[in-house]
Amino acid sequence: MNEDQLREHIALLGKSLYDRGLAHGSAGNISVKLSDGWLMTPTNSCMGRLDPARISKLDLDGKLVAGDKPSKETFLHIAMYQERASCGAVVHLHSIHSVAVSCMEGLDAQNVFPPITAYAIMQVGRLALVPYYPPGDEALADAVRRVACAHHAVLLANHGPVVAGSSLDAAVNAIEELEQTAKLVLLLKDHPTQLLSPEQVAELNRRFVH
Repeated sequence: MNEDQLREHIALLGKSLYDRGLAHGSAGNISVKLSDGWLMTPTNSCMGRLDPARISKLDLDGKLVAGDKPSKETFLHIAMYQERASCGAVVHLHSIHSVAVSCMEGLDAQNVFPPITAYAIMQVGRLALVPYYPPGDEALADAVRRVACAHHAVLLANHGPVVAGSSLDAAVNAIEELEQTAKLVLLLKDHPTQLLSPEQVAELNRRFVH
């Protein structure tokens, strides 16, 4: 896709996320990598009403070169791009079930989700938990960098998920799978649950995760 097509695609998928309740108000942000920088949803913008022409364009130094002022959480995205060479897009949401899980005590910081489904293993992988920082605190970028090499999906404590993908479609698909897995975790919380075995997880990683 060229830049204009990517702008349209960001607006299309942003509206899809908003219409299905995965984004609300001005929460959440989307970015896509370009050859000369990044496209980023603007600060205080609603995912359901994005104007493709006003989406922020940043150069390779993270400076605004076109469009509206970018999200105050731009640094989260740039941290992912800098640590993951294969990253083509990043999506950050405040989706309700993922945020609910991010507020729970006793989570495994290296792998938040138990192995409930094959698709969680295939699309989300090992979900890292990043400690709480106030919104817009740039120290959060360093915390994300520390786990981004080993995890393409992270959960910000008391905040929400950040997912990197090879493309915008891949990142959106993965963050939707993350949200559905979070919902399952909450539904199954008080019930005996049959998890995938370590051998089954290893086989999924061998066959589908690259």
